[in-house]
Amino acid sequence: MTPPPAQSPRRGAFARRMVEAGLAPARYARVLQSDDRAPLLQIVKTGVAASLAWVVCLAILPAQLPVFGAIAAIIVVQPSVNQSFAKALERTVGVIVGVVIAYLAGLVFGQSTWIVLLSIVLALLTGWALRLSQSTTVQLPISAMLVLTIGAQTPGYAGGRIIETALGALVAVAVNLVVVPPVRLQPAHDAVAALGKETAACLDGLAQLLVEPSTAAQRNQALVEVRLLAPMLAKARAAVTSAEESLRFNPRRRTNSEALELDDDLLAMLGVIVGRVPGMVRGLADNYDESLHTESTVRGLADEMTRAAHDLRLVMQDSDLDGDEPEPLTSEVPALTAPLRVITPSPTHWILIGSLIEDLRRVHEVIVEAGRSVRP
Repeated sequence: MTPPPAQSPRRGAFARRMVEAGLAPARYARVLQSDDRAPLLQIVKTGVAASLAWVVCLAILPAQLPVFGAIAAIIVVQPSVNQSFAKALERTVGVIVGVVIAYLAGLVFGQSTWIVLLSIVLALLTGWALRLSQSTTVQLPISAMLVLTIGAQTPGYAGGRIIETALGALVAVAVNLVVVPPVRLQPAHDAVAALGKETAACLDGLAQLLVEPSTAAQRNQALVEVRLLAPMLAKARAAVTSAEESLRFNPRRRTNSEALELDDDLLAMLGVIVGRVPGMVRGLADNYDESLHTESTVRGLADEMTRAAHDLRLVMQDSDLDGDEPEPLTSEVPALTAPLRVITPSPTHWILIGSLIEDLRRVHEVIVEAGRSVRP
């Protein structure tokens, strides 16, 4: 049997570069597709807004097809009312400034092919100089180019383009106000609740490492688990930001603002704890030895960590974000109810034990503060 021909090093390197760039044939679909599909309601609203913009613009400006009004409506319909306002402003300002640049360029330099290229460069530099957003800056040269090319043969094209764009943007904002976009509170609740659960589990795991001998593999596993808190925190913050964005200028803001404020408070608490717990686990892993369990303070320290994990779960339960707790928690054993008696540790462990106590003190403070805010 003849062995298959060996793959050339050049072809292998090219294939590796394609995979690293995300351009392998099997990944073409992933490049074009998104993990999150837009809600069907937004697709319907976009179609309605484009149709209404077409009708309104055609009624006001019957001399030309209202293509740009429909384009503006499609772009301006966004997942939130606030984003629609922003897109409407960006689109309108971009068109107006682009038309003005084209008009001034044509007035100064006359009508010539190279004027179009000059206007594109001037429009981009204007957007950069004024520190306009990326979408607004891109709109400037597009409007200038269309005015100098199509507008040269169409009288009143520049003014009609401005009016069409403004009408399409207004129609889109009106549709988004009438058909209120969905409030994205539940993803924020879920992300904050998941972060709270995982943080409490890491505190319990740290307490377990303190009271029982552990292997290097177990301590490395604890490090891996605690490092996952940072991306979970980033995800929770993004979800809360998205929820805030969905409520801005939303008629349902008043009825949902209290729940969102609670998410903000819990996220602030969890941010402090997540900033402390990885360092605690790292300190234990770096300074671990078998004699650590003989320290008289370590047992009490582990108990207080367990209580802190308990109270963290209690805060999440009282906030109604952690409704699937298997057994209802009680506040009979609140964290750090009595002063922790610290006996002078050995010179080998005093830095580790001291740092753990200080980190736990800060963790306890934020849990107590959050508990006061969520409990009636």
